[in-house]
Amino acid sequence: MRARDTDWDGVRLHVVTGKGGTGKTTVAAALALALAAGGRKVLLVEVEGRQGISRVFDLPPLPYEERKIAVAPGGGDVYALAVDAEEAMLEYLEMFYGMRRAGRALSKIGIVDFATTIAPGFRDVLVTGKTSEAVRRKGKDGKRVYDAVVLDAPPTGRIARFLNVTNEVAGLARVGPIKNHADLVNGVVSSPETAVHFVTLLEEMPVQETLDGLRELRAAGLPPGGIFVNMVRESLLPASVLEAAAEDRLDPTELVLGLKAAGLTDGGSGAVAVAEALTEEIAEHARRTELERHERRALDKAARPRYDLPLLADGVDLSGLYELAESIRTQGAA
Repeated sequence: MRARDTDWDGVRLHVVTGKGGTGKTTVAAALALALAAGGRKVLLVEVEGRQGISRVFDLPPLPYEERKIAVAPGGGDVYALAVDAEEAMLEYLEMFYGMRRAGRALSKIGIVDFATTIAPGFRDVLVTGKTSEAVRRKGKDGKRVYDAVVLDAPPTGRIARFLNVTNEVAGLARVGPIKNHADLVNGVVSSPETAVHFVTLLEEMPVQETLDGLRELRAAGLPPGGIFVNMVRESLLPASVLEAAAEDRLDPTELVLGLKAAGLTDGGSGAVAVAEALTEEIAEHARRTELERHERRALDKAARPRYDLPLLADGVDLSGLYELAESIRTQGAA
């Protein structure tokens, strides 16, 4: 599906997932910058305890508090929050039971680890609950505090279970504060205000995980978003050359003549070696290009909006994040 066939104007919670190594956190950070552009206020949340946001923005480790970390193009602000399950549980105990001080004493004896071991879904309820609270929060003027929230979520293989909090706590509590809290969270993550975006590379495993993840989301009744194809490399060679390389029809002799005409070699034995090496490089490029086309055709089956993000030649730094954010905005994803 063409990217501009869908927009996300009504979405307030953008969940970003992807196979490890696809650049999930980088894309989440760039999306937050893109959404904040033009004067909006966006919260970027991480829940895995990896301090990925601080590394991407080249900042010290983030505490468990919302703080401004970047200014978006046009004056918007990006805030960040690294959710800590233990602190989230203390907030939970205070909110529903008025026992934060007792909770701190319990935390010293490992109550959070104990609780999340016997009920693994409870940890997900805690961290997604903090995120959904930020989505719902309103200021004194009655307006939402954040125009959008971007959640750097767990990898694709765990995303449906992570978000399906009602199902996860069904065996833990059927009534009471835990059940009510889970219902509040579910009301946000399963609503039209939420979109779950996938980050992939044009490689077999990430693409397959993306397709599997989308199927799991739909089965769980959760809202799928777009697909961000990361680290896209533009081909510098014409289609006719790639076709000839794929069919093993490249003639190194022609390359030797071309190198000589360009003044890069004298046409001797050294030129032949260079031409043969170039021929192999071109053939490898042609093979990779064809594999990427195959993966694009596989992604077409998902029928989701798709956005191509360029491979950054100089690596991902703050300047690179702004470049990716601009690409996201240009394609209509923010």
